[in-house]
Amino acid sequence: MNEWKIAPQDVLERLNGLRQLDAPTHGGRVLSYVYDSGRAELDELAAAAIRAVQPLNGLDPTTFRSVAVMERELVGFSRTLFHGDDDVVGSITSGGTESCLLAVKTARDAWRADGRSGRPQLLVASTVHAAFQKAAHYFELDLVVVPVSPVTGAPSAEAIIERLAADVALVVVSAPSYPTATLDPVTEVAAAAASVGVPVHVDACIGGFALPWWPDLPAWDFAVPGVTSLSADLHKYGYSPKGASVLLQRGRDRQRLQYFATTRWPGYPVVNSTMLGSKSAGPLAASWAMVQALGAGGLAELAGAARRATIALVEVVEAIDGLRVVGGPVGPLFAVTSDDDVDEARRVDPHRLADAMRRYGFIVQLQPGLAQGDGTRMPPTAHLTVTPVTERILPELSDALRRAADDVRGVPAARADEVLQALAGSGLLAEGVMPDSDAAAALLGAVGISDGSVPEEMAPLLALVEALPAPLAERLLTELLARLVEPEAQRA
Repeated sequence: MNEWKIAPQDVLERLNGLRQLDAPTHGGRVLSYVYDSGRAELDELAAAAIRAVQPLNGLDPTTFRSVAVMERELVGFSRTLFHGDDDVVGSITSGGTESCLLAVKTARDAWRADGRSGRPQLLVASTVHAAFQKAAHYFELDLVVVPVSPVTGAPSAEAIIERLAADVALVVVSAPSYPTATLDPVTEVAAAAASVGVPVHVDACIGGFALPWWPDLPAWDFAVPGVTSLSADLHKYGYSPKGASVLLQRGRDRQRLQYFATTRWPGYPVVNSTMLGSKSAGPLAASWAMVQALGAGGLAELAGAARRATIALVEVVEAIDGLRVVGGPVGPLFAVTSDDDVDEARRVDPHRLADAMRRYGFIVQLQPGLAQGDGTRMPPTAHLTVTPVTERILPELSDALRRAADDVRGVPAARADEVLQALAGSGLLAEGVMPDSDAAAALLGAVGISDGSVPEEMAPLLALVEALPAPLAERLLTELLARLVEPEAQRA
């Protein structure tokens, strides 16, 4: 029977039409989320690898034995790259978030296996990826957050070390952090943690497959004694399609705590190395194909292009009146903020800058300011992720940065005063009060965001996020994202 409700070519035609709604994934115009090698033949290779394993189920490598071979070879390549010895083993996961979740789950279970009771702690800097907040929430750890310098974005080793205690199941350091591209003090923290028996995870999800070729860096991977686990995303600077990441752990017995296994049901024995059961083998095969084709030499070449582009862009931003680069970024990413050392009339608000960049065809990510536990405040920033293809468009991108800065120089940051005044009499600013779905949608409507819409300018939304209590801001953002994917109302 070959009848179709809608002909396949018509389905694909509609899909291609829907794709016109998306930001461009190639050409370097989206400076976050996508990692473009600039080499079309690599995209074709990845697509062919995915197609070759399309029917496979990564759940069972005893049935689909190619899955075991590809994972073994990818883990081996990664272990060598990150200076692990034969005691370092690992898994391929669905992305950085799953790698981080599993690292924390492993640490929690190891902490419990030592006979401890109560709630363990997860010790992090305020710039650690939000995936670790999710991990603490899911696995019931107390999150202990160390503030960082608002100027440099860096945590001090001393501030982390002084919080080490028997209740800490895991301390996390970033290589580098996503918000500010800071390479945390891995060596110092790992040495102190090892002396008191606390494991250390290095979150190298964004930088892992670029930093090995970044010159003059202190040791940050398994070359550092005391580093217990490390995560690095293959779908970032390994140039695989989403989603693939590697999680490496030092010690087989420790890594086996990552697994879930049960024979206590009448079906097949379930043994999962990751949180997923059934899973596509596509991202694994694409990642394996990238590493096979490129090897360390090819990845080094691509990292070199991204590094040259990053250095050039940092120089461009530093030369723009009213802007500054946050700290000393490490790796192919950095954050920019307003230069508060100049007169207000000369300052460039980073969120206004990001909105202006859209008018020149570039999408720059907005990051809100953050009030830290010690009373200091991280400034609002604009985040730029740099890829090898960026090097080809440096003149156009540099010109857009200068023009966008000129367009908004002296324009005050967006404010949420009117919304806050309206909320003041509603009771929603009281601690513990949360709007229901309809009330949350009404509040979004007050700042120009109706059902299923995304604002053209994001600065006002980020101003609201910064101004509201975190639980309320998170509730509104949840409503925004949830309504984007709700079906349209049914007609009577």
